Amino acid sequence: MSRGKAMPHYKFDPSQTFYLPNSLFFETVTGEYVDVLGMDNQWTEMDMVLRPDMSTASAAPWANDLTLQVICDLETRDGEPISIAPRNVLKRVLALYAERGWQPIVAPEIEFYLIKPNLDPNAPIEPPVGRTGRPGSGRRAFSMVAIDEYGPVIDTIYDYTEAQGLAIDTLIQEGGAGQLEINLQHGDPLLLADQVFYFKRAIREAALKHGVFATFMAKPMRDEPGSAMHVHQSVVDAKTGQNIFSHPDGSPTETFFHFIGGSQRHITELMPLMAPYVNSHRRLTGGQSAPTNLEWGHDNRTTGLRIPNSRPEARRVENRVIGIDANPYLALAASLAAGLQGMIERITPRPVAQGEVFANGALLPEGPFDMLAAFNEATRMHEILGRDFCTLFSAIKLAELNEFQREISPWERKHLLLNV
Repeated sequence: MSRGKAMPHYKFDPSQTFYLPNSLFFETVTGEYVDVLGMDNQWTEMDMVLRPDMSTASAAPWANDLTLQVICDLETRDGEPISIAPRNVLKRVLALYAERGWQPIVAPEIEFYLIKPNLDPNAPIEPPVGRTGRPGSGRRAFSMVAIDEYGPVIDTIYDYTEAQGLAIDTLIQEGGAGQLEINLQHGDPLLLADQVFYFKRAIREAALKHGVFATFMAKPMRDEPGSAMHVHQSVVDAKTGQNIFSHPDGSPTETFFHFIGGSQRHITELMPLMAPYVNSHRRLTGGQSAPTNLEWGHDNRTTGLRIPNSRPEARRVENRVIGIDANPYLALAASLAAGLQGMIERITPRPVAQGEVFANGALLPEGPFDMLAAFNEATRMHEILGRDFCTLFSAIKLAELNEFQREISPWERKHLLLNV
């Protein structure tokens, strides 16, 4: 969720100091505030310093006037990073890689739906009407005709992202009705997290310009596939740029297997960062290309950890369990932290999966409460990500889950109101 300040250009000076209260991090997705056990002076609402990162300066091409958007880092008045800020959580993990002379490389994939404007939250979400006048239909993965149905929206997405200096690798039609996927070029995790954040803004605005919504819900429609943010990950030597997952002869290194082992052991503990909402869990339990296991396999899309076909210098691990509704900074931080711990502890992965896996092997926790319980016990991961952040994040997620539990759904009213 983007938060910040808007101002006329003559008020903005990167050398000046801007502030926001730290209470913005104490809100759930619905805007409710949460008391965090053990946090001193929470409601003094201390000011955080906004430090503009001018390397992120980008156009906002959908605005009616010339507009610049800049991502800010958050600091205390003493210049210390705010530990609960998601961008700083990712920076913390990247610093641990740098201490060992390593540089992770990632390439996210952004899946999302174009939908008819949904003005009534009780009404089901529907696919949009394309240029033929017919609503979108599912099961059309990689269809060029399906992409052409929404050509004007896609053209505007390209225009907006090019104006922002963002590079699209490929764009495809996914399996759902009105579902698209944009693949990003590989690079530095912080840069790619910034890009995912900017892409989401641009895609939403491009859709609105054409009278449709773009949604990044993990599972917006009951009988359609969910939307993921698959992330391809490799690690290079910071001095030489060589992929440490491959030997000079092209064979995989022990480090490669240890990254997989760490992912298998620790991603289970970090799922709230990769599947943060009740709706995220619906994607994982609804089948349709969303693996619920943490097995690994070569070119096997039924495994949570897929090893794509590649040249040795591009050997990588694809994390397929992350939902597109995840905060990109936190999802990348979590996935990279799991792999890092595997390399540090030299964790051996389970044997490579052969054939279709689906619900076999090591499964993810079955529900959001189970995921949160596993996260709360992950003391080593809390040290890596930051204890204050993990304490706050857990409190926010528990409050959201409890609020959802109080909701009465249309399904309950439809099937239980007069039948039980």
